[in-house]
Amino acid sequence: MRKVAIIGGKRIPFVKSFREYNRVSNQEMLTACLHALVSTYRLEGQRIGDVALGALLNRSTEWNFARECVLGTVLDPHTSAYNVQRACGTSLDAAIQLGLRIAAGQIETGIAGGSDTNSDLPLMLQQQLAWKLTALKGAKTLGERLRILTSVRFRELSPLYPSIVEPRTGLSMGQHTEKMVQEWGISREDQDALAYTSHMNATRAYMAGFFEGLVIPFKNVSRDTIIRPDTTPEKLATLKPAFDHTGKGSLTAGNSTIYTDGAAALLLASEEYAQRRQWPVQAYLTDGETAAVDYVHGEGLLMAPTYAVARLLQRNNLRLQDFDVYEIHEAFCGQVLCTLKAWEDAAYCKKLGLDAPLGSIDRNKLNTKGGSVAIGHPFAATGARIVAQTAKILQERGGGRALVSICTAGGMGVTAILER
Repeated sequence: MRKVAIIGGKRIPFVKSFREYNRVSNQEMLTACLHALVSTYRLEGQRIGDVALGALLNRSTEWNFARECVLGTVLDPHTSAYNVQRACGTSLDAAIQLGLRIAAGQIETGIAGGSDTNSDLPLMLQQQLAWKLTALKGAKTLGERLRILTSVRFRELSPLYPSIVEPRTGLSMGQHTEKMVQEWGISREDQDALAYTSHMNATRAYMAGFFEGLVIPFKNVSRDTIIRPDTTPEKLATLKPAFDHTGKGSLTAGNSTIYTDGAAALLLASEEYAQRRQWPVQAYLTDGETAAVDYVHGEGLLMAPTYAVARLLQRNNLRLQDFDVYEIHEAFCGQVLCTLKAWEDAAYCKKLGLDAPLGSIDRNKLNTKGGSVAIGHPFAATGARIVAQTAKILQERGGGRALVSICTAGGMGVTAILER
């Protein structure tokens, strides 16, 4: 198995939805990231081994989304591409898939990425109306058309909006996380403290110039707009619960990710190909793992990474403490804290097939350049954002090992190990 090199990543600034990128499509955002990769790594006219891209909030007409993004660049049009979708883990899963193909010698290069926007929503028709319009298209006579048109009811004209509610439970991700934090005894104060740290880490990273080369200007925006350098624990404490209004709720707009528009892409290559092209290697993608939980029957919706990490550690003969960097996606600060607490719990870890708890981590190594609560979370883009960010951290450190963990809708998790 060949080593899989992470060459670098590019992303546009992540912004709050319905603002700077209003009516900008997923394809336009992600194509901009691909353009930046092509320019930086001199890929004009080059054929990439394969390209795996994804978006959650996409139109059914964009069934060949990834390929269309590629054709919008100056890459060799013989470059193939395919769509990937695993909720919030989409672009991390894309990187793992391409990494496996590079490791096996099938391809030399690959680009993984993702994009999501709430500001260009793909609205759908009510199913009854869709059936009637389909029948209308096939109608042969004026009488048939009139009969179908007069059968349309006013209530059927209301569009269906995309929703993050879990179909099996009818609960939103935030409502599920409220159940998790109450089960694990996670306090509002601890959630707000983690949110504050996320904003401060991201602010310091910008001040130090860390995001130069990672974030490219787009639509007159040059940096992430969600980061709040002026926030304080006191300000966060004033926010009202966003999901549970019974008096028990602790998840707020301050300690949860907000609707975000953005895109990110990542260039991978075999170590040998990187050497031939004289591309400096930032880090190596060592391994990846996915998992799922039975949230329908009571398990925490966003706890699947606990399983995935346990398997990943066992397969690589590592301890949870054998990492210099931890990048845990902050869908909600409460979800991160539940995960950390579960790894310290003997009974829970026994459920993971372990004889002893995985233990605690050094929190000073967690999301050191800011996490999703501060930077933002365009669903399918987050994995590529985190991998590129983590690879650069390892490059600047001059070495080390990083654990990446992303929870997703549907009760799944995607995790990976990066090394330098």
